[in-house]
This record gives sequence, structure tokens and C-alpha cells, in this order.
Amino acid sequence: MGKIFYLMGKSASGKDTLYKRLLEVCPKLKTIILYTTRPMRDGETDGVEYYFTTPEVLQRFSEEGKMIELRTYETVSGPWSYATVDDGQVDLENEDYLAIGTLISYENMRNYYGEDHVIPLYIAVDDGVRLERALRRERQQKKPNYAELCRRFLADEADFSRENLQRLGIEKAYENEDFEECVLQLKNTIV
Repeated sequence: MGKIFYLMGKSASGKDTLYKRLLEVCPKLKTIILYTTRPMRDGETDGVEYYFTTPEVLQRFSEEGKMIELRTYETVSGPWSYATVDDGQVDLENEDYLAIGTLISYENMRNYYGEDHVIPLYIAVDDGVRLERALRRERQQKKPNYAELCRRFLADEADFSRENLQRLGIEKAYENEDFEECVLQLKNTIV
């Protein structure tokens, strides 16, 4: 039976960069693309990072019983939803997957597919480094949204609390101080 290796961590921990690199060094892994109602960032492509959609489409998935997990955040720009949908992307009989998300989405995926199939890959980075990375990334946007950056930073502190990690049995953290070393450790867990 296949596995879903679930990459997660606080904002600006390097998840997106690690995700892309892991797909290069573990080419047999398939991806699970999430749905979101948030606006597309500069450089993102619909159907690659996310399926950019509307609340109405997410509601339809829910009514059809296809919603694995749905999270809505009250941002400074209004509500943004993120969802994992049982839309035929996952075939655990034949494939292994790399997914990316939050601790809450990991928990919901684990509950849906089973603990034996969903393997946590928790990325940890010093908070000061994360804040520097987040600021650098936000400055590159056409319309930087610093208030949202701060909201996410603080929300992640609560979401990824030690108690929440322990409750879900996540004991190992992959430190992303040395990127190549972190990639190697993650790869060794996957293969």
C-alpha cells in the first residue's frame, strides 16, 4: 500500500522550496494539489501550486461528499479557504505521494486515509530566520501584505504548539538550517 509523505511546518520554514526539491530527488512521488480561494501570488500557476477556485466550487465538493478537509482563515483580506478534495488524485494501491499543508490538514488526511498511510515530515526553523524569510518574500509581491504576514506568523505559533505536535505523535523535526542536509534527511525517510 502506498504512503502520503506529508510536509508541514510554520510559514516561511521553507516547505515550498523543500517540496519542489524533494519532487526532483524522489521522482517517483506523485503530488496532491490542494484547492484554495486565496488570490494567486506572483509566480504561481493554477493547477501547479494549488487549484485556485471559488467558495461555491468548494461547497459543491462538500455536498458531493468529496471534502477530505477544509480550513478557512479570516485574513486581513477576507476569508481564504484551503481544501483537500477526494477528486481522484490519490491511488494508494499503486503510488506514493508528497503532500504539503498544515498540522490541521495533516490530522484530517491521517484520519481520512489512516495513520499507516500518512507519514508526517515536520520542518522546523528558528523563528527569527522564518520572520526574515517571510519579510523578504512579502517585499517581492506587487502589493505586500505585512498585516497578513504577521497574522500567519502568530497563528502558526499556536497551531504548531508542542502540545499539538505531541497530541498527533509527531516527535521528529527536520531542521531546515542547512537546506541540502534537510533534503537528504527527508529523502532518507521517504526512500
